[in-house]
Amino acid sequence: MPVMPRDGFGREIDYLRISLTDRCNLRCIYCMPLGKLRFQPPEQLLTAAEIEQVVRAAVSIGFRKFRLTGGEPTLRADLVEIVERIAAVPGVGDLAMTTNAILLPELAPQLAAAGLERVNVHLDSLDEAHVARVMRWGTLDEIWDGIEAAERAGLVPIKLNTVVVRGHNDADVAPLAALTRERDWHVRFIEAMPFASGAPSSVARDRLVPSAETRARVAQALGPLTPLESTNPADESRNYRLAGARGVVGFISPVTEPYCGTCNRMRLTAEGRFHLCLLNDDELDVRGALRAGHGQGRVAQILAQAVTHKPTGHRLDLGRTTEDRQMFQIGG
Repeated sequence: MPVMPRDGFGREIDYLRISLTDRCNLRCIYCMPLGKLRFQPPEQLLTAAEIEQVVRAAVSIGFRKFRLTGGEPTLRADLVEIVERIAAVPGVGDLAMTTNAILLPELAPQLAAAGLERVNVHLDSLDEAHVARVMRWGTLDEIWDGIEAAERAGLVPIKLNTVVVRGHNDADVAPLAALTRERDWHVRFIEAMPFASGAPSSVARDRLVPSAETRARVAQALGPLTPLESTNPADESRNYRLAGARGVVGFISPVTEPYCGTCNRMRLTAEGRFHLCLLNDDELDVRGALRAGHGQGRVAQILAQAVTHKPTGHRLDLGRTTEDRQMFQIGG
């Protein structure tokens, strides 16, 4: 069995997040503007077969964990085929997906049968009006139906991801956290991250809510949060439990409590570039090698090179972020 690859800072890198598309059926205020968007043409996106080649190459050098992201991955017409191909690769130890769940009522049973193990669902509020204001094109009922479909299909434990934005949904965190009292879900509150320029970045920068503030708000409303011992040093979520609760409340704090020192992630953009760090623009092209007829060995070399050149972390504290990419173009 291959040894996990290590980057130049000694971190074991064994987790590949695979973006399937830069398109989305929502327009969350901190992620995508309403207009002036240019998406990758379909022919520029990696095919299901090419994605499988990348996964086989990644496994060959020690990667074990894979996550499908977007944009919104359920917009790929060949999503079930992609899941089947990845799940069938020997050595894949974990296969999950991040989604807004709107299309899961139809897709969840098919994805579970294809080999998907669980989903993280993006939901920013339990207030219908606030969902409409923050997530814009989606509705609470649509997302909730998708969550329930995922649970019925066995894509568990359900993890809910909430990006907290001051003046929009920061007052809504307690009802979301309270879901963990009766359900064995993980509800995670995420600090908004600024990317490139434009309205989404300014929203993330100007309306940042530190995780410490969100924790205090949850504890004030629902009672003490007991910290849970981490079983995975690379877990970006700092996890807690409410008294008597079945589930977990987590806080992901890339801005105020960075976890770069234990990062184990590499990202593959939808058009086939290894993105070395979420908040940096450094990338290495792999699609060119695939379409030039190079095999698994060459893809593995490019990925190993990407791991070697992975930067130590972001530079938000210096006011630096991506110049070329928004979140939906990277895959989160």
